[in-house]
Amino acid sequence: MPGHGVPPPRPVTLADIARAAGTSASTASRALSGRGYVSPVARDRLLAAAEQLGYVPNASARTLKQQTSRLVGVAVSDLANQFYAGLAAGIEHTLRAAEYQMVLVSDNSDRSQELACARTFLAMRAAGVIITPADHAAASLLARHGVSVVEVDRRLAKIDCDAVVIDNERGGRAATAHLLALGHRRVALLMADTDWTSDAGRLNGYRAAHSEAGLEVDARLIVPIAFHAADTEQRIDALLEAHRPTAIFAANNELAQHAWQVLRRRRLRLPGDVSLVAFDDVPWMTMVAPRITVVAQPTLEMGRQAARLLLRRVEEPRRPTELVRLEPALVVRGSTAPPR
Repeated sequence: MPGHGVPPPRPVTLADIARAAGTSASTASRALSGRGYVSPVARDRLLAAAEQLGYVPNASARTLKQQTSRLVGVAVSDLANQFYAGLAAGIEHTLRAAEYQMVLVSDNSDRSQELACARTFLAMRAAGVIITPADHAAASLLARHGVSVVEVDRRLAKIDCDAVVIDNERGGRAATAHLLALGHRRVALLMADTDWTSDAGRLNGYRAAHSEAGLEVDARLIVPIAFHAADTEQRIDALLEAHRPTAIFAANNELAQHAWQVLRRRRLRLPGDVSLVAFDDVPWMTMVAPRITVVAQPTLEMGRQAARLLLRRVEEPRRPTELVRLEPALVVRGSTAPPR
């Protein structure tokens, strides 16, 4: 370990490698970047010298020269939520195959934090940004600076940009129709209290399933709950106590987990006392008994598609914007049955 007052070793430069290999610096640059012709003999010599000297490319210098980088910013709503972790995994796999790196941050579904993330990506000269938006402002800021944006899971931007979404209305309709077909007539909906297109779609699907079955929606059974609300389980408790639903459709995986915990605490059996359907399929849902009936989303594929859209946009900035809409699938398990 260097002692106090001892300067750190000087980084190895292209000139050092060129000198060691007996070539020019421009030849060394072409060999190490993989761009332009270098004879096989010279390339082998340069690569060997780079390895021996421990050369590390100066990404900051390259970014300044090219006015961009091979970094892609990814801002998601909640890194603790397995849905967003799966989404990020799909993005990273596709970017890595294209020799881009992902910088992943969480904005906690907060507009000001999301804007701060956007400013950070601008400072990094990110090649593009993939975002699960909490608001429209971040996308607008990035677009004003010429940075390509892809929205995932929902669409809030007021600019033209590519997007990957799920058919949320179809998923909400499938979950609710399944419960109604089993004979349930008091189906509660737990949903996030947002103005996001994803939540609006799931609510529309819930309403559409009732309409198609010739049933009225009881507004008292629809419970919008803010993200990370301290009283989430108390509100679910109050719903069960006051309105006695025989089935619950939880429109995201976190609300499904809270509902499951409340039902267990109240000693209500699944599906004997209450049926439960969740939107999204995360690991715990197959680790409990009975396993939870879900509307499964192709989360990894959403991430892959978002990364592909961004890479195409970087290569072809003027091509028409594209919306990719993926389909969810109802997976029936043991948490739903006819009411007793």
